[in-house]
Amino acid sequence: MATKIPLTSVTLPGHRAPGAGFEAPFEMLGACHERVERMLGLLARLQQHVLVRGWDESVASAARDVMRYFDQAAPLHHEDEERHVFPPLLASGDEALRRVVLGLQQDHRDMEAAWVGARAALASVTQEPPAGWAHFSPPDEATLAGFTRLYDRHLREEDGLVYPAARARLSAGALQAMSADMMRRRGLEPG
Repeated sequence: MATKIPLTSVTLPGHRAPGAGFEAPFEMLGACHERVERMLGLLARLQQHVLVRGWDESVASAARDVMRYFDQAAPLHHEDEERHVFPPLLASGDEALRRVVLGLQQDHRDMEAAWVGARAALASVTQEPPAGWAHFSPPDEATLAGFTRLYDRHLREEDGLVYPAARARLSAGALQAMSADMMRRRGLEPG
């Protein structure tokens, strides 16, 4: 009997996470980062499982979970940042902060491009692979590892520098507008 890859509870993309809702947009963005880290952890466990045990249905299930998150929630999260977090920092006059934000914007484009290859590698294991398939190819492993690496510095810079700086520059009204926009783009009714 195949050992199932341990999954953590993941909320539906774009919906409330425990303890963080759209009424607190920066807490919601932080909760999204926690989900990104959980999905990247799941991706690492999936790769290890394939390496040690090969393919089984738990691999397919985990691959679908990772794909669903990065297909649906990650693009919405990046758009939240592009619309609401980055603009006040780009307009701030702080050149060091501006350079960091420009780098984060480039990261978003790089992540989107890298996801194409990572998604293809994951899609290859959402159903039982052909006879003789034993594990991801070295290029697929490199693609998945590269995708994961893109997030490390990115999340640290956003959590440690960019989110606090943006929060300090946004008025209560701007935070409310941010919250309403985040909800509206997810098909939720602002309260």
